[in-house]
Amino acid sequence: MKSFSLLAIFYFFSAAFGKGCVQFDKYTFDKIISRFEAALIKFDSAYPFGPKHEAFEVVCEDSTTAPDLIVGEVQVKDYGEKDNEDLAQKYGVEKSSFPTVLLFVKGKSEPVPFKESDDFPFNAVNLKKFIKTHAKLYIGLPGCLKEFDLLVKKFSKEQTLQGKKKLLSEAEALKKKVQTEKNKKSADTYIKIMKKIVEKGDTFVETESTRVENVLKGKLNKQKMEEMQERINILGSFKEHDEL
Repeated sequence: MKSFSLLAIFYFFSAAFGKGCVQFDKYTFDKIISRFEAALIKFDSAYPFGPKHEAFEVVCEDSTTAPDLIVGEVQVKDYGEKDNEDLAQKYGVEKSSFPTVLLFVKGKSEPVPFKESDDFPFNAVNLKKFIKTHAKLYIGLPGCLKEFDLLVKKFSKEQTLQGKKKLLSEAEALKKKVQTEKNKKSADTYIKIMKKIVEKGDTFVETESTRVENVLKGKLNKQKMEEMQERINILGSFKEHDEL
């Protein structure tokens, strides 16, 4: 019954506002987020737009595959009846800091703020990394495959070479079940990285990450940039195995 109620809440708001993004106000906020393991909430002005809002919408849409996570928005008005201004004040959110993203995790008394920087800009990939790090929930990054990420979790924890080789064989068998060409390409990347780790050791992940990050700093066309970013995301799965 609880699962049905959560789905009903989600689909009602998704239908009303699109792309899986729930619109909150002071009456619905506590009632809804308390039902989920984690809630990613963006406080913003009324009728938000721009690159950051678009990045957040991507996370909203992608979050539909994570049943324990709800992603939504509080639109704050500084005119008329000043809708939701009191809710923003409750969490110390100032208009000058819009958009402000807070992650509410069940069991924690205070929300965790998303802190952007030059090295960690406000984009969909970093918002997802933020969720994975602090909420310990799985939400896939571009290029990542959940079944392979779960296998990587075991692979990264495995201490013996024999054990790693066994898991590599499991990955090769798992690839045969992959359907689309895009996902097959991602599966190949996982397997190649696993083979390199078996050959060179766990340090390969860091050295390869550094190499790809340097490539990304150069001049690349859009397709190549996306490919390199997806490789970084997959490499990150080998480093974040305790956070899935």
